[in-house]
Amino acid sequence: MKCQRCEKPATFHITELTGGKPVELHLCEDHAREYLTQAGNEPASAGSMAALLAQQMAKQLALGQTADELAELDQQVCPYCGITFYDFRHQGRLGCPYDYVFFEKELHPLLLNIHGELQHTGKRPTHPAELSRRHTELIRYRRQLQEAIQEEHYELASRLRDKIREIEEST
Repeated sequence: MKCQRCEKPATFHITELTGGKPVELHLCEDHAREYLTQAGNEPASAGSMAALLAQQMAKQLALGQTADELAELDQQVCPYCGITFYDFRHQGRLGCPYDYVFFEKELHPLLLNIHGELQHTGKRPTHPAELSRRHTELIRYRRQLQEAIQEEHYELASRLRDKIREIEEST
C-alpha cells in the first residue's frame, strides 16, 4: 500500500475516530513523523486516542526504528526451525524453544511489556529437558529433510529420514 501523501510505501497505518467515525491514514515514515508531530502539538482532549498514539509513535520514531531496520530484523531466521522474525510478528508464535535464545534481544522488551518479568514464575513442564532437546532436534532434522528434498539431495534426505525415525522410536 502506498502513502496517501506521496508514492513511498505506507509503513504506518493510523485509525483515528473523528466525529464518531473511523478515519484511516496510511503514511510513509516521513509523513507519519510530520503527522504525529502536528498531532502532538495540538492540545489533547481527555479522550483523544490520536494524541496518545502520536506520543507513542513519535517515541518509536525517536528511537530510530526505521522501516529499513524492521525489514532487516524480519529477515533473521532461526537456524533450528527456520522461522523468521517476520513470521513470529505476524503469527504471534515461535517455532521452537531455541527461538527464545536466537531472538532474545528482540523478545526481551516485548516480554517485559506483556508480562512485566523476564524470569518464568509459573508452572514448569513435567517432562524432562532431554525430551525438549529431542523435540528441537526433530524440528531441525525435519526442516533439513525438506530442504534436502527440494534440492534433490536424496542420499542426505534418506540419512535424515533415518535419524528422524531413530529419535521417534527412542521417545
